[in-house]
Amino acid sequence: MYVRRLELIDFRSYQRVELTFEPGGSVLVGPNGVGKTNLVEALGYLATLGSHRVATDAPLVRVGADSAIIRCLVVHDQRELLVELEIVPGRANRARLGRSPTRRAREVIGALRLVLFAPEDLEIVRGDPAERRRYLDELLVTRLPRFAGVRADYDRVVKQRNALLRSAYLARKTGGDRGGDLSTLNVWDAHLARHGAELLAGRLELVTALAPHVAKAYDAVAATSAAAGISYRPSIDLPDSGPVQLAADRSALESALLAALGEARRSEVDRGVTLVGPHRDDLHLTIGSLPVKGYASHGESWSCALALRLAAYDLLRAEGIEPVLVLDDVFAELDSGRRERLAELVAGASQLLVTCAVAEDVPVALRGARFEVSRGEVRHVG
Repeated sequence: MYVRRLELIDFRSYQRVELTFEPGGSVLVGPNGVGKTNLVEALGYLATLGSHRVATDAPLVRVGADSAIIRCLVVHDQRELLVELEIVPGRANRARLGRSPTRRAREVIGALRLVLFAPEDLEIVRGDPAERRRYLDELLVTRLPRFAGVRADYDRVVKQRNALLRSAYLARKTGGDRGGDLSTLNVWDAHLARHGAELLAGRLELVTALAPHVAKAYDAVAATSAAAGISYRPSIDLPDSGPVQLAADRSALESALLAALGEARRSEVDRGVTLVGPHRDDLHLTIGSLPVKGYASHGESWSCALALRLAAYDLLRAEGIEPVLVLDDVFAELDSGRRERLAELVAGASQLLVTCAVAEDVPVALRGARFEVSRGEVRHVG
């Protein structure tokens, strides 16, 4: 899979720009702040319907414009597919596949499979559990696009359930009905357990498949004797039958979630929020016997974050998916040894897009087509 053409209209700093790529490596070179990351951010948004830099869509639209358009021609198995996405802040995005409108924007997920590493990925290692859940779920959807619907259904249930609990909490606090109207809470419990079990099963299976790739990638990038590891940490007690068996037993996961919801009911009513479910889980990262968060040095944290993305890339390739690989401003942070080891790992990518401020930071083996980026403009120079 590779991107043949990318066109942006009113996206970030670009009024209009169009780039044509070929398979293999491409390097986007330019000073900091001129819009290199905006280009790869657009590809990441098209692939995941989310930005790795901001939580809302408004910053993606150029100042003074009402909407932004991302238009991308993707080649897969020698077949071309035009994917279009219109971003309208405050409203649902509109999407087209092959010039035909889709019912939902998320139907474009899977048209472009992409793994993007950026400096913001340090937050996966150092940040809140939400960052690590997002990493897992985006990879889960890239690997199996049907999980986009599972995530949407689960998020909708949590939102509805929180609204019900919040209303009951406020009613009690203001002296209204003692318990508020909780008559439908059991129904939402059942929905949360069903959709949550599906999401939890997907994550458990993913982490099991990902773990050896993380260890391999960290060893290659960091070149140390300490091994990197990952494990899934659910917020509830699960049957002690191992992650692989649990992932295959949706009914056991659903029962465990229902039991945990029952135990947490009083606390949830008292606090007005859902305390049980995959939205409270975490991904545990270790180097040697110590957790990465709080113990790893800057270099170790950077290598771990990079290893997580490289592991995702290797896992997808091992399963017959050939994603586009994007390295956004990576090489400036790496010493020469790590640069060369990383180059060896990714040199065989079907398409590799690299952004940098200094072209010489990119190892020679990865210097393919070169694009010079200035404010609002991109030139193919070789």
